[in-house]
Amino acid sequence: MIACYPGTFDPITKGHLDIILRAAKMFDEVVVLIMKNPRKKATFTEEERAKMIATVIEKQNCANVRVEVGSGLTVDYVKKLGGKAIVRGIRAVSDYEYELQQATANQTLDPNIETVFLIAKPEYSFLSSSIVKEVALGGGDITPFLPAEIIKDVQEELTKG
Repeated sequence: MIACYPGTFDPITKGHLDIILRAAKMFDEVVVLIMKNPRKKATFTEEERAKMIATVIEKQNCANVRVEVGSGLTVDYVKKLGGKAIVRGIRAVSDYEYELQQATANQTLDPNIETVFLIAKPEYSFLSSSIVKEVALGGGDITPFLPAEIIKDVQEELTKG
């Protein structure tokens, strides 16, 4: 069964990676889906994010995980891939409220695609790409939050200028 884990991943964090690795154990194939969102101002291009994710995944030896860039409705993209599930990480109650709305809308659009919620491990329950950016811009250490393979690139991008 194919599952998609959609998101912005700007940049990928250890929390994202944990969800990917856990989903990879549950599904035959996991597509990490970077969705183009014109409403969000991204720090990294879709191509840069795809490359970072691929680098991190390669280091994990997850042969059943790949990265794609998509646009439009997530549920339509999942259907196009032949997917049967959308994986979403839940960190807090506020995530659940938002994700429940999205899952219900997706279920209405295509009742054959299920949404699977994976609860964040406690050590990642606060972690987001926005937190990483705030810490970096404030001159803090982002190494606890990111996979080792991308720390240098992220630090350079977030502290330039």
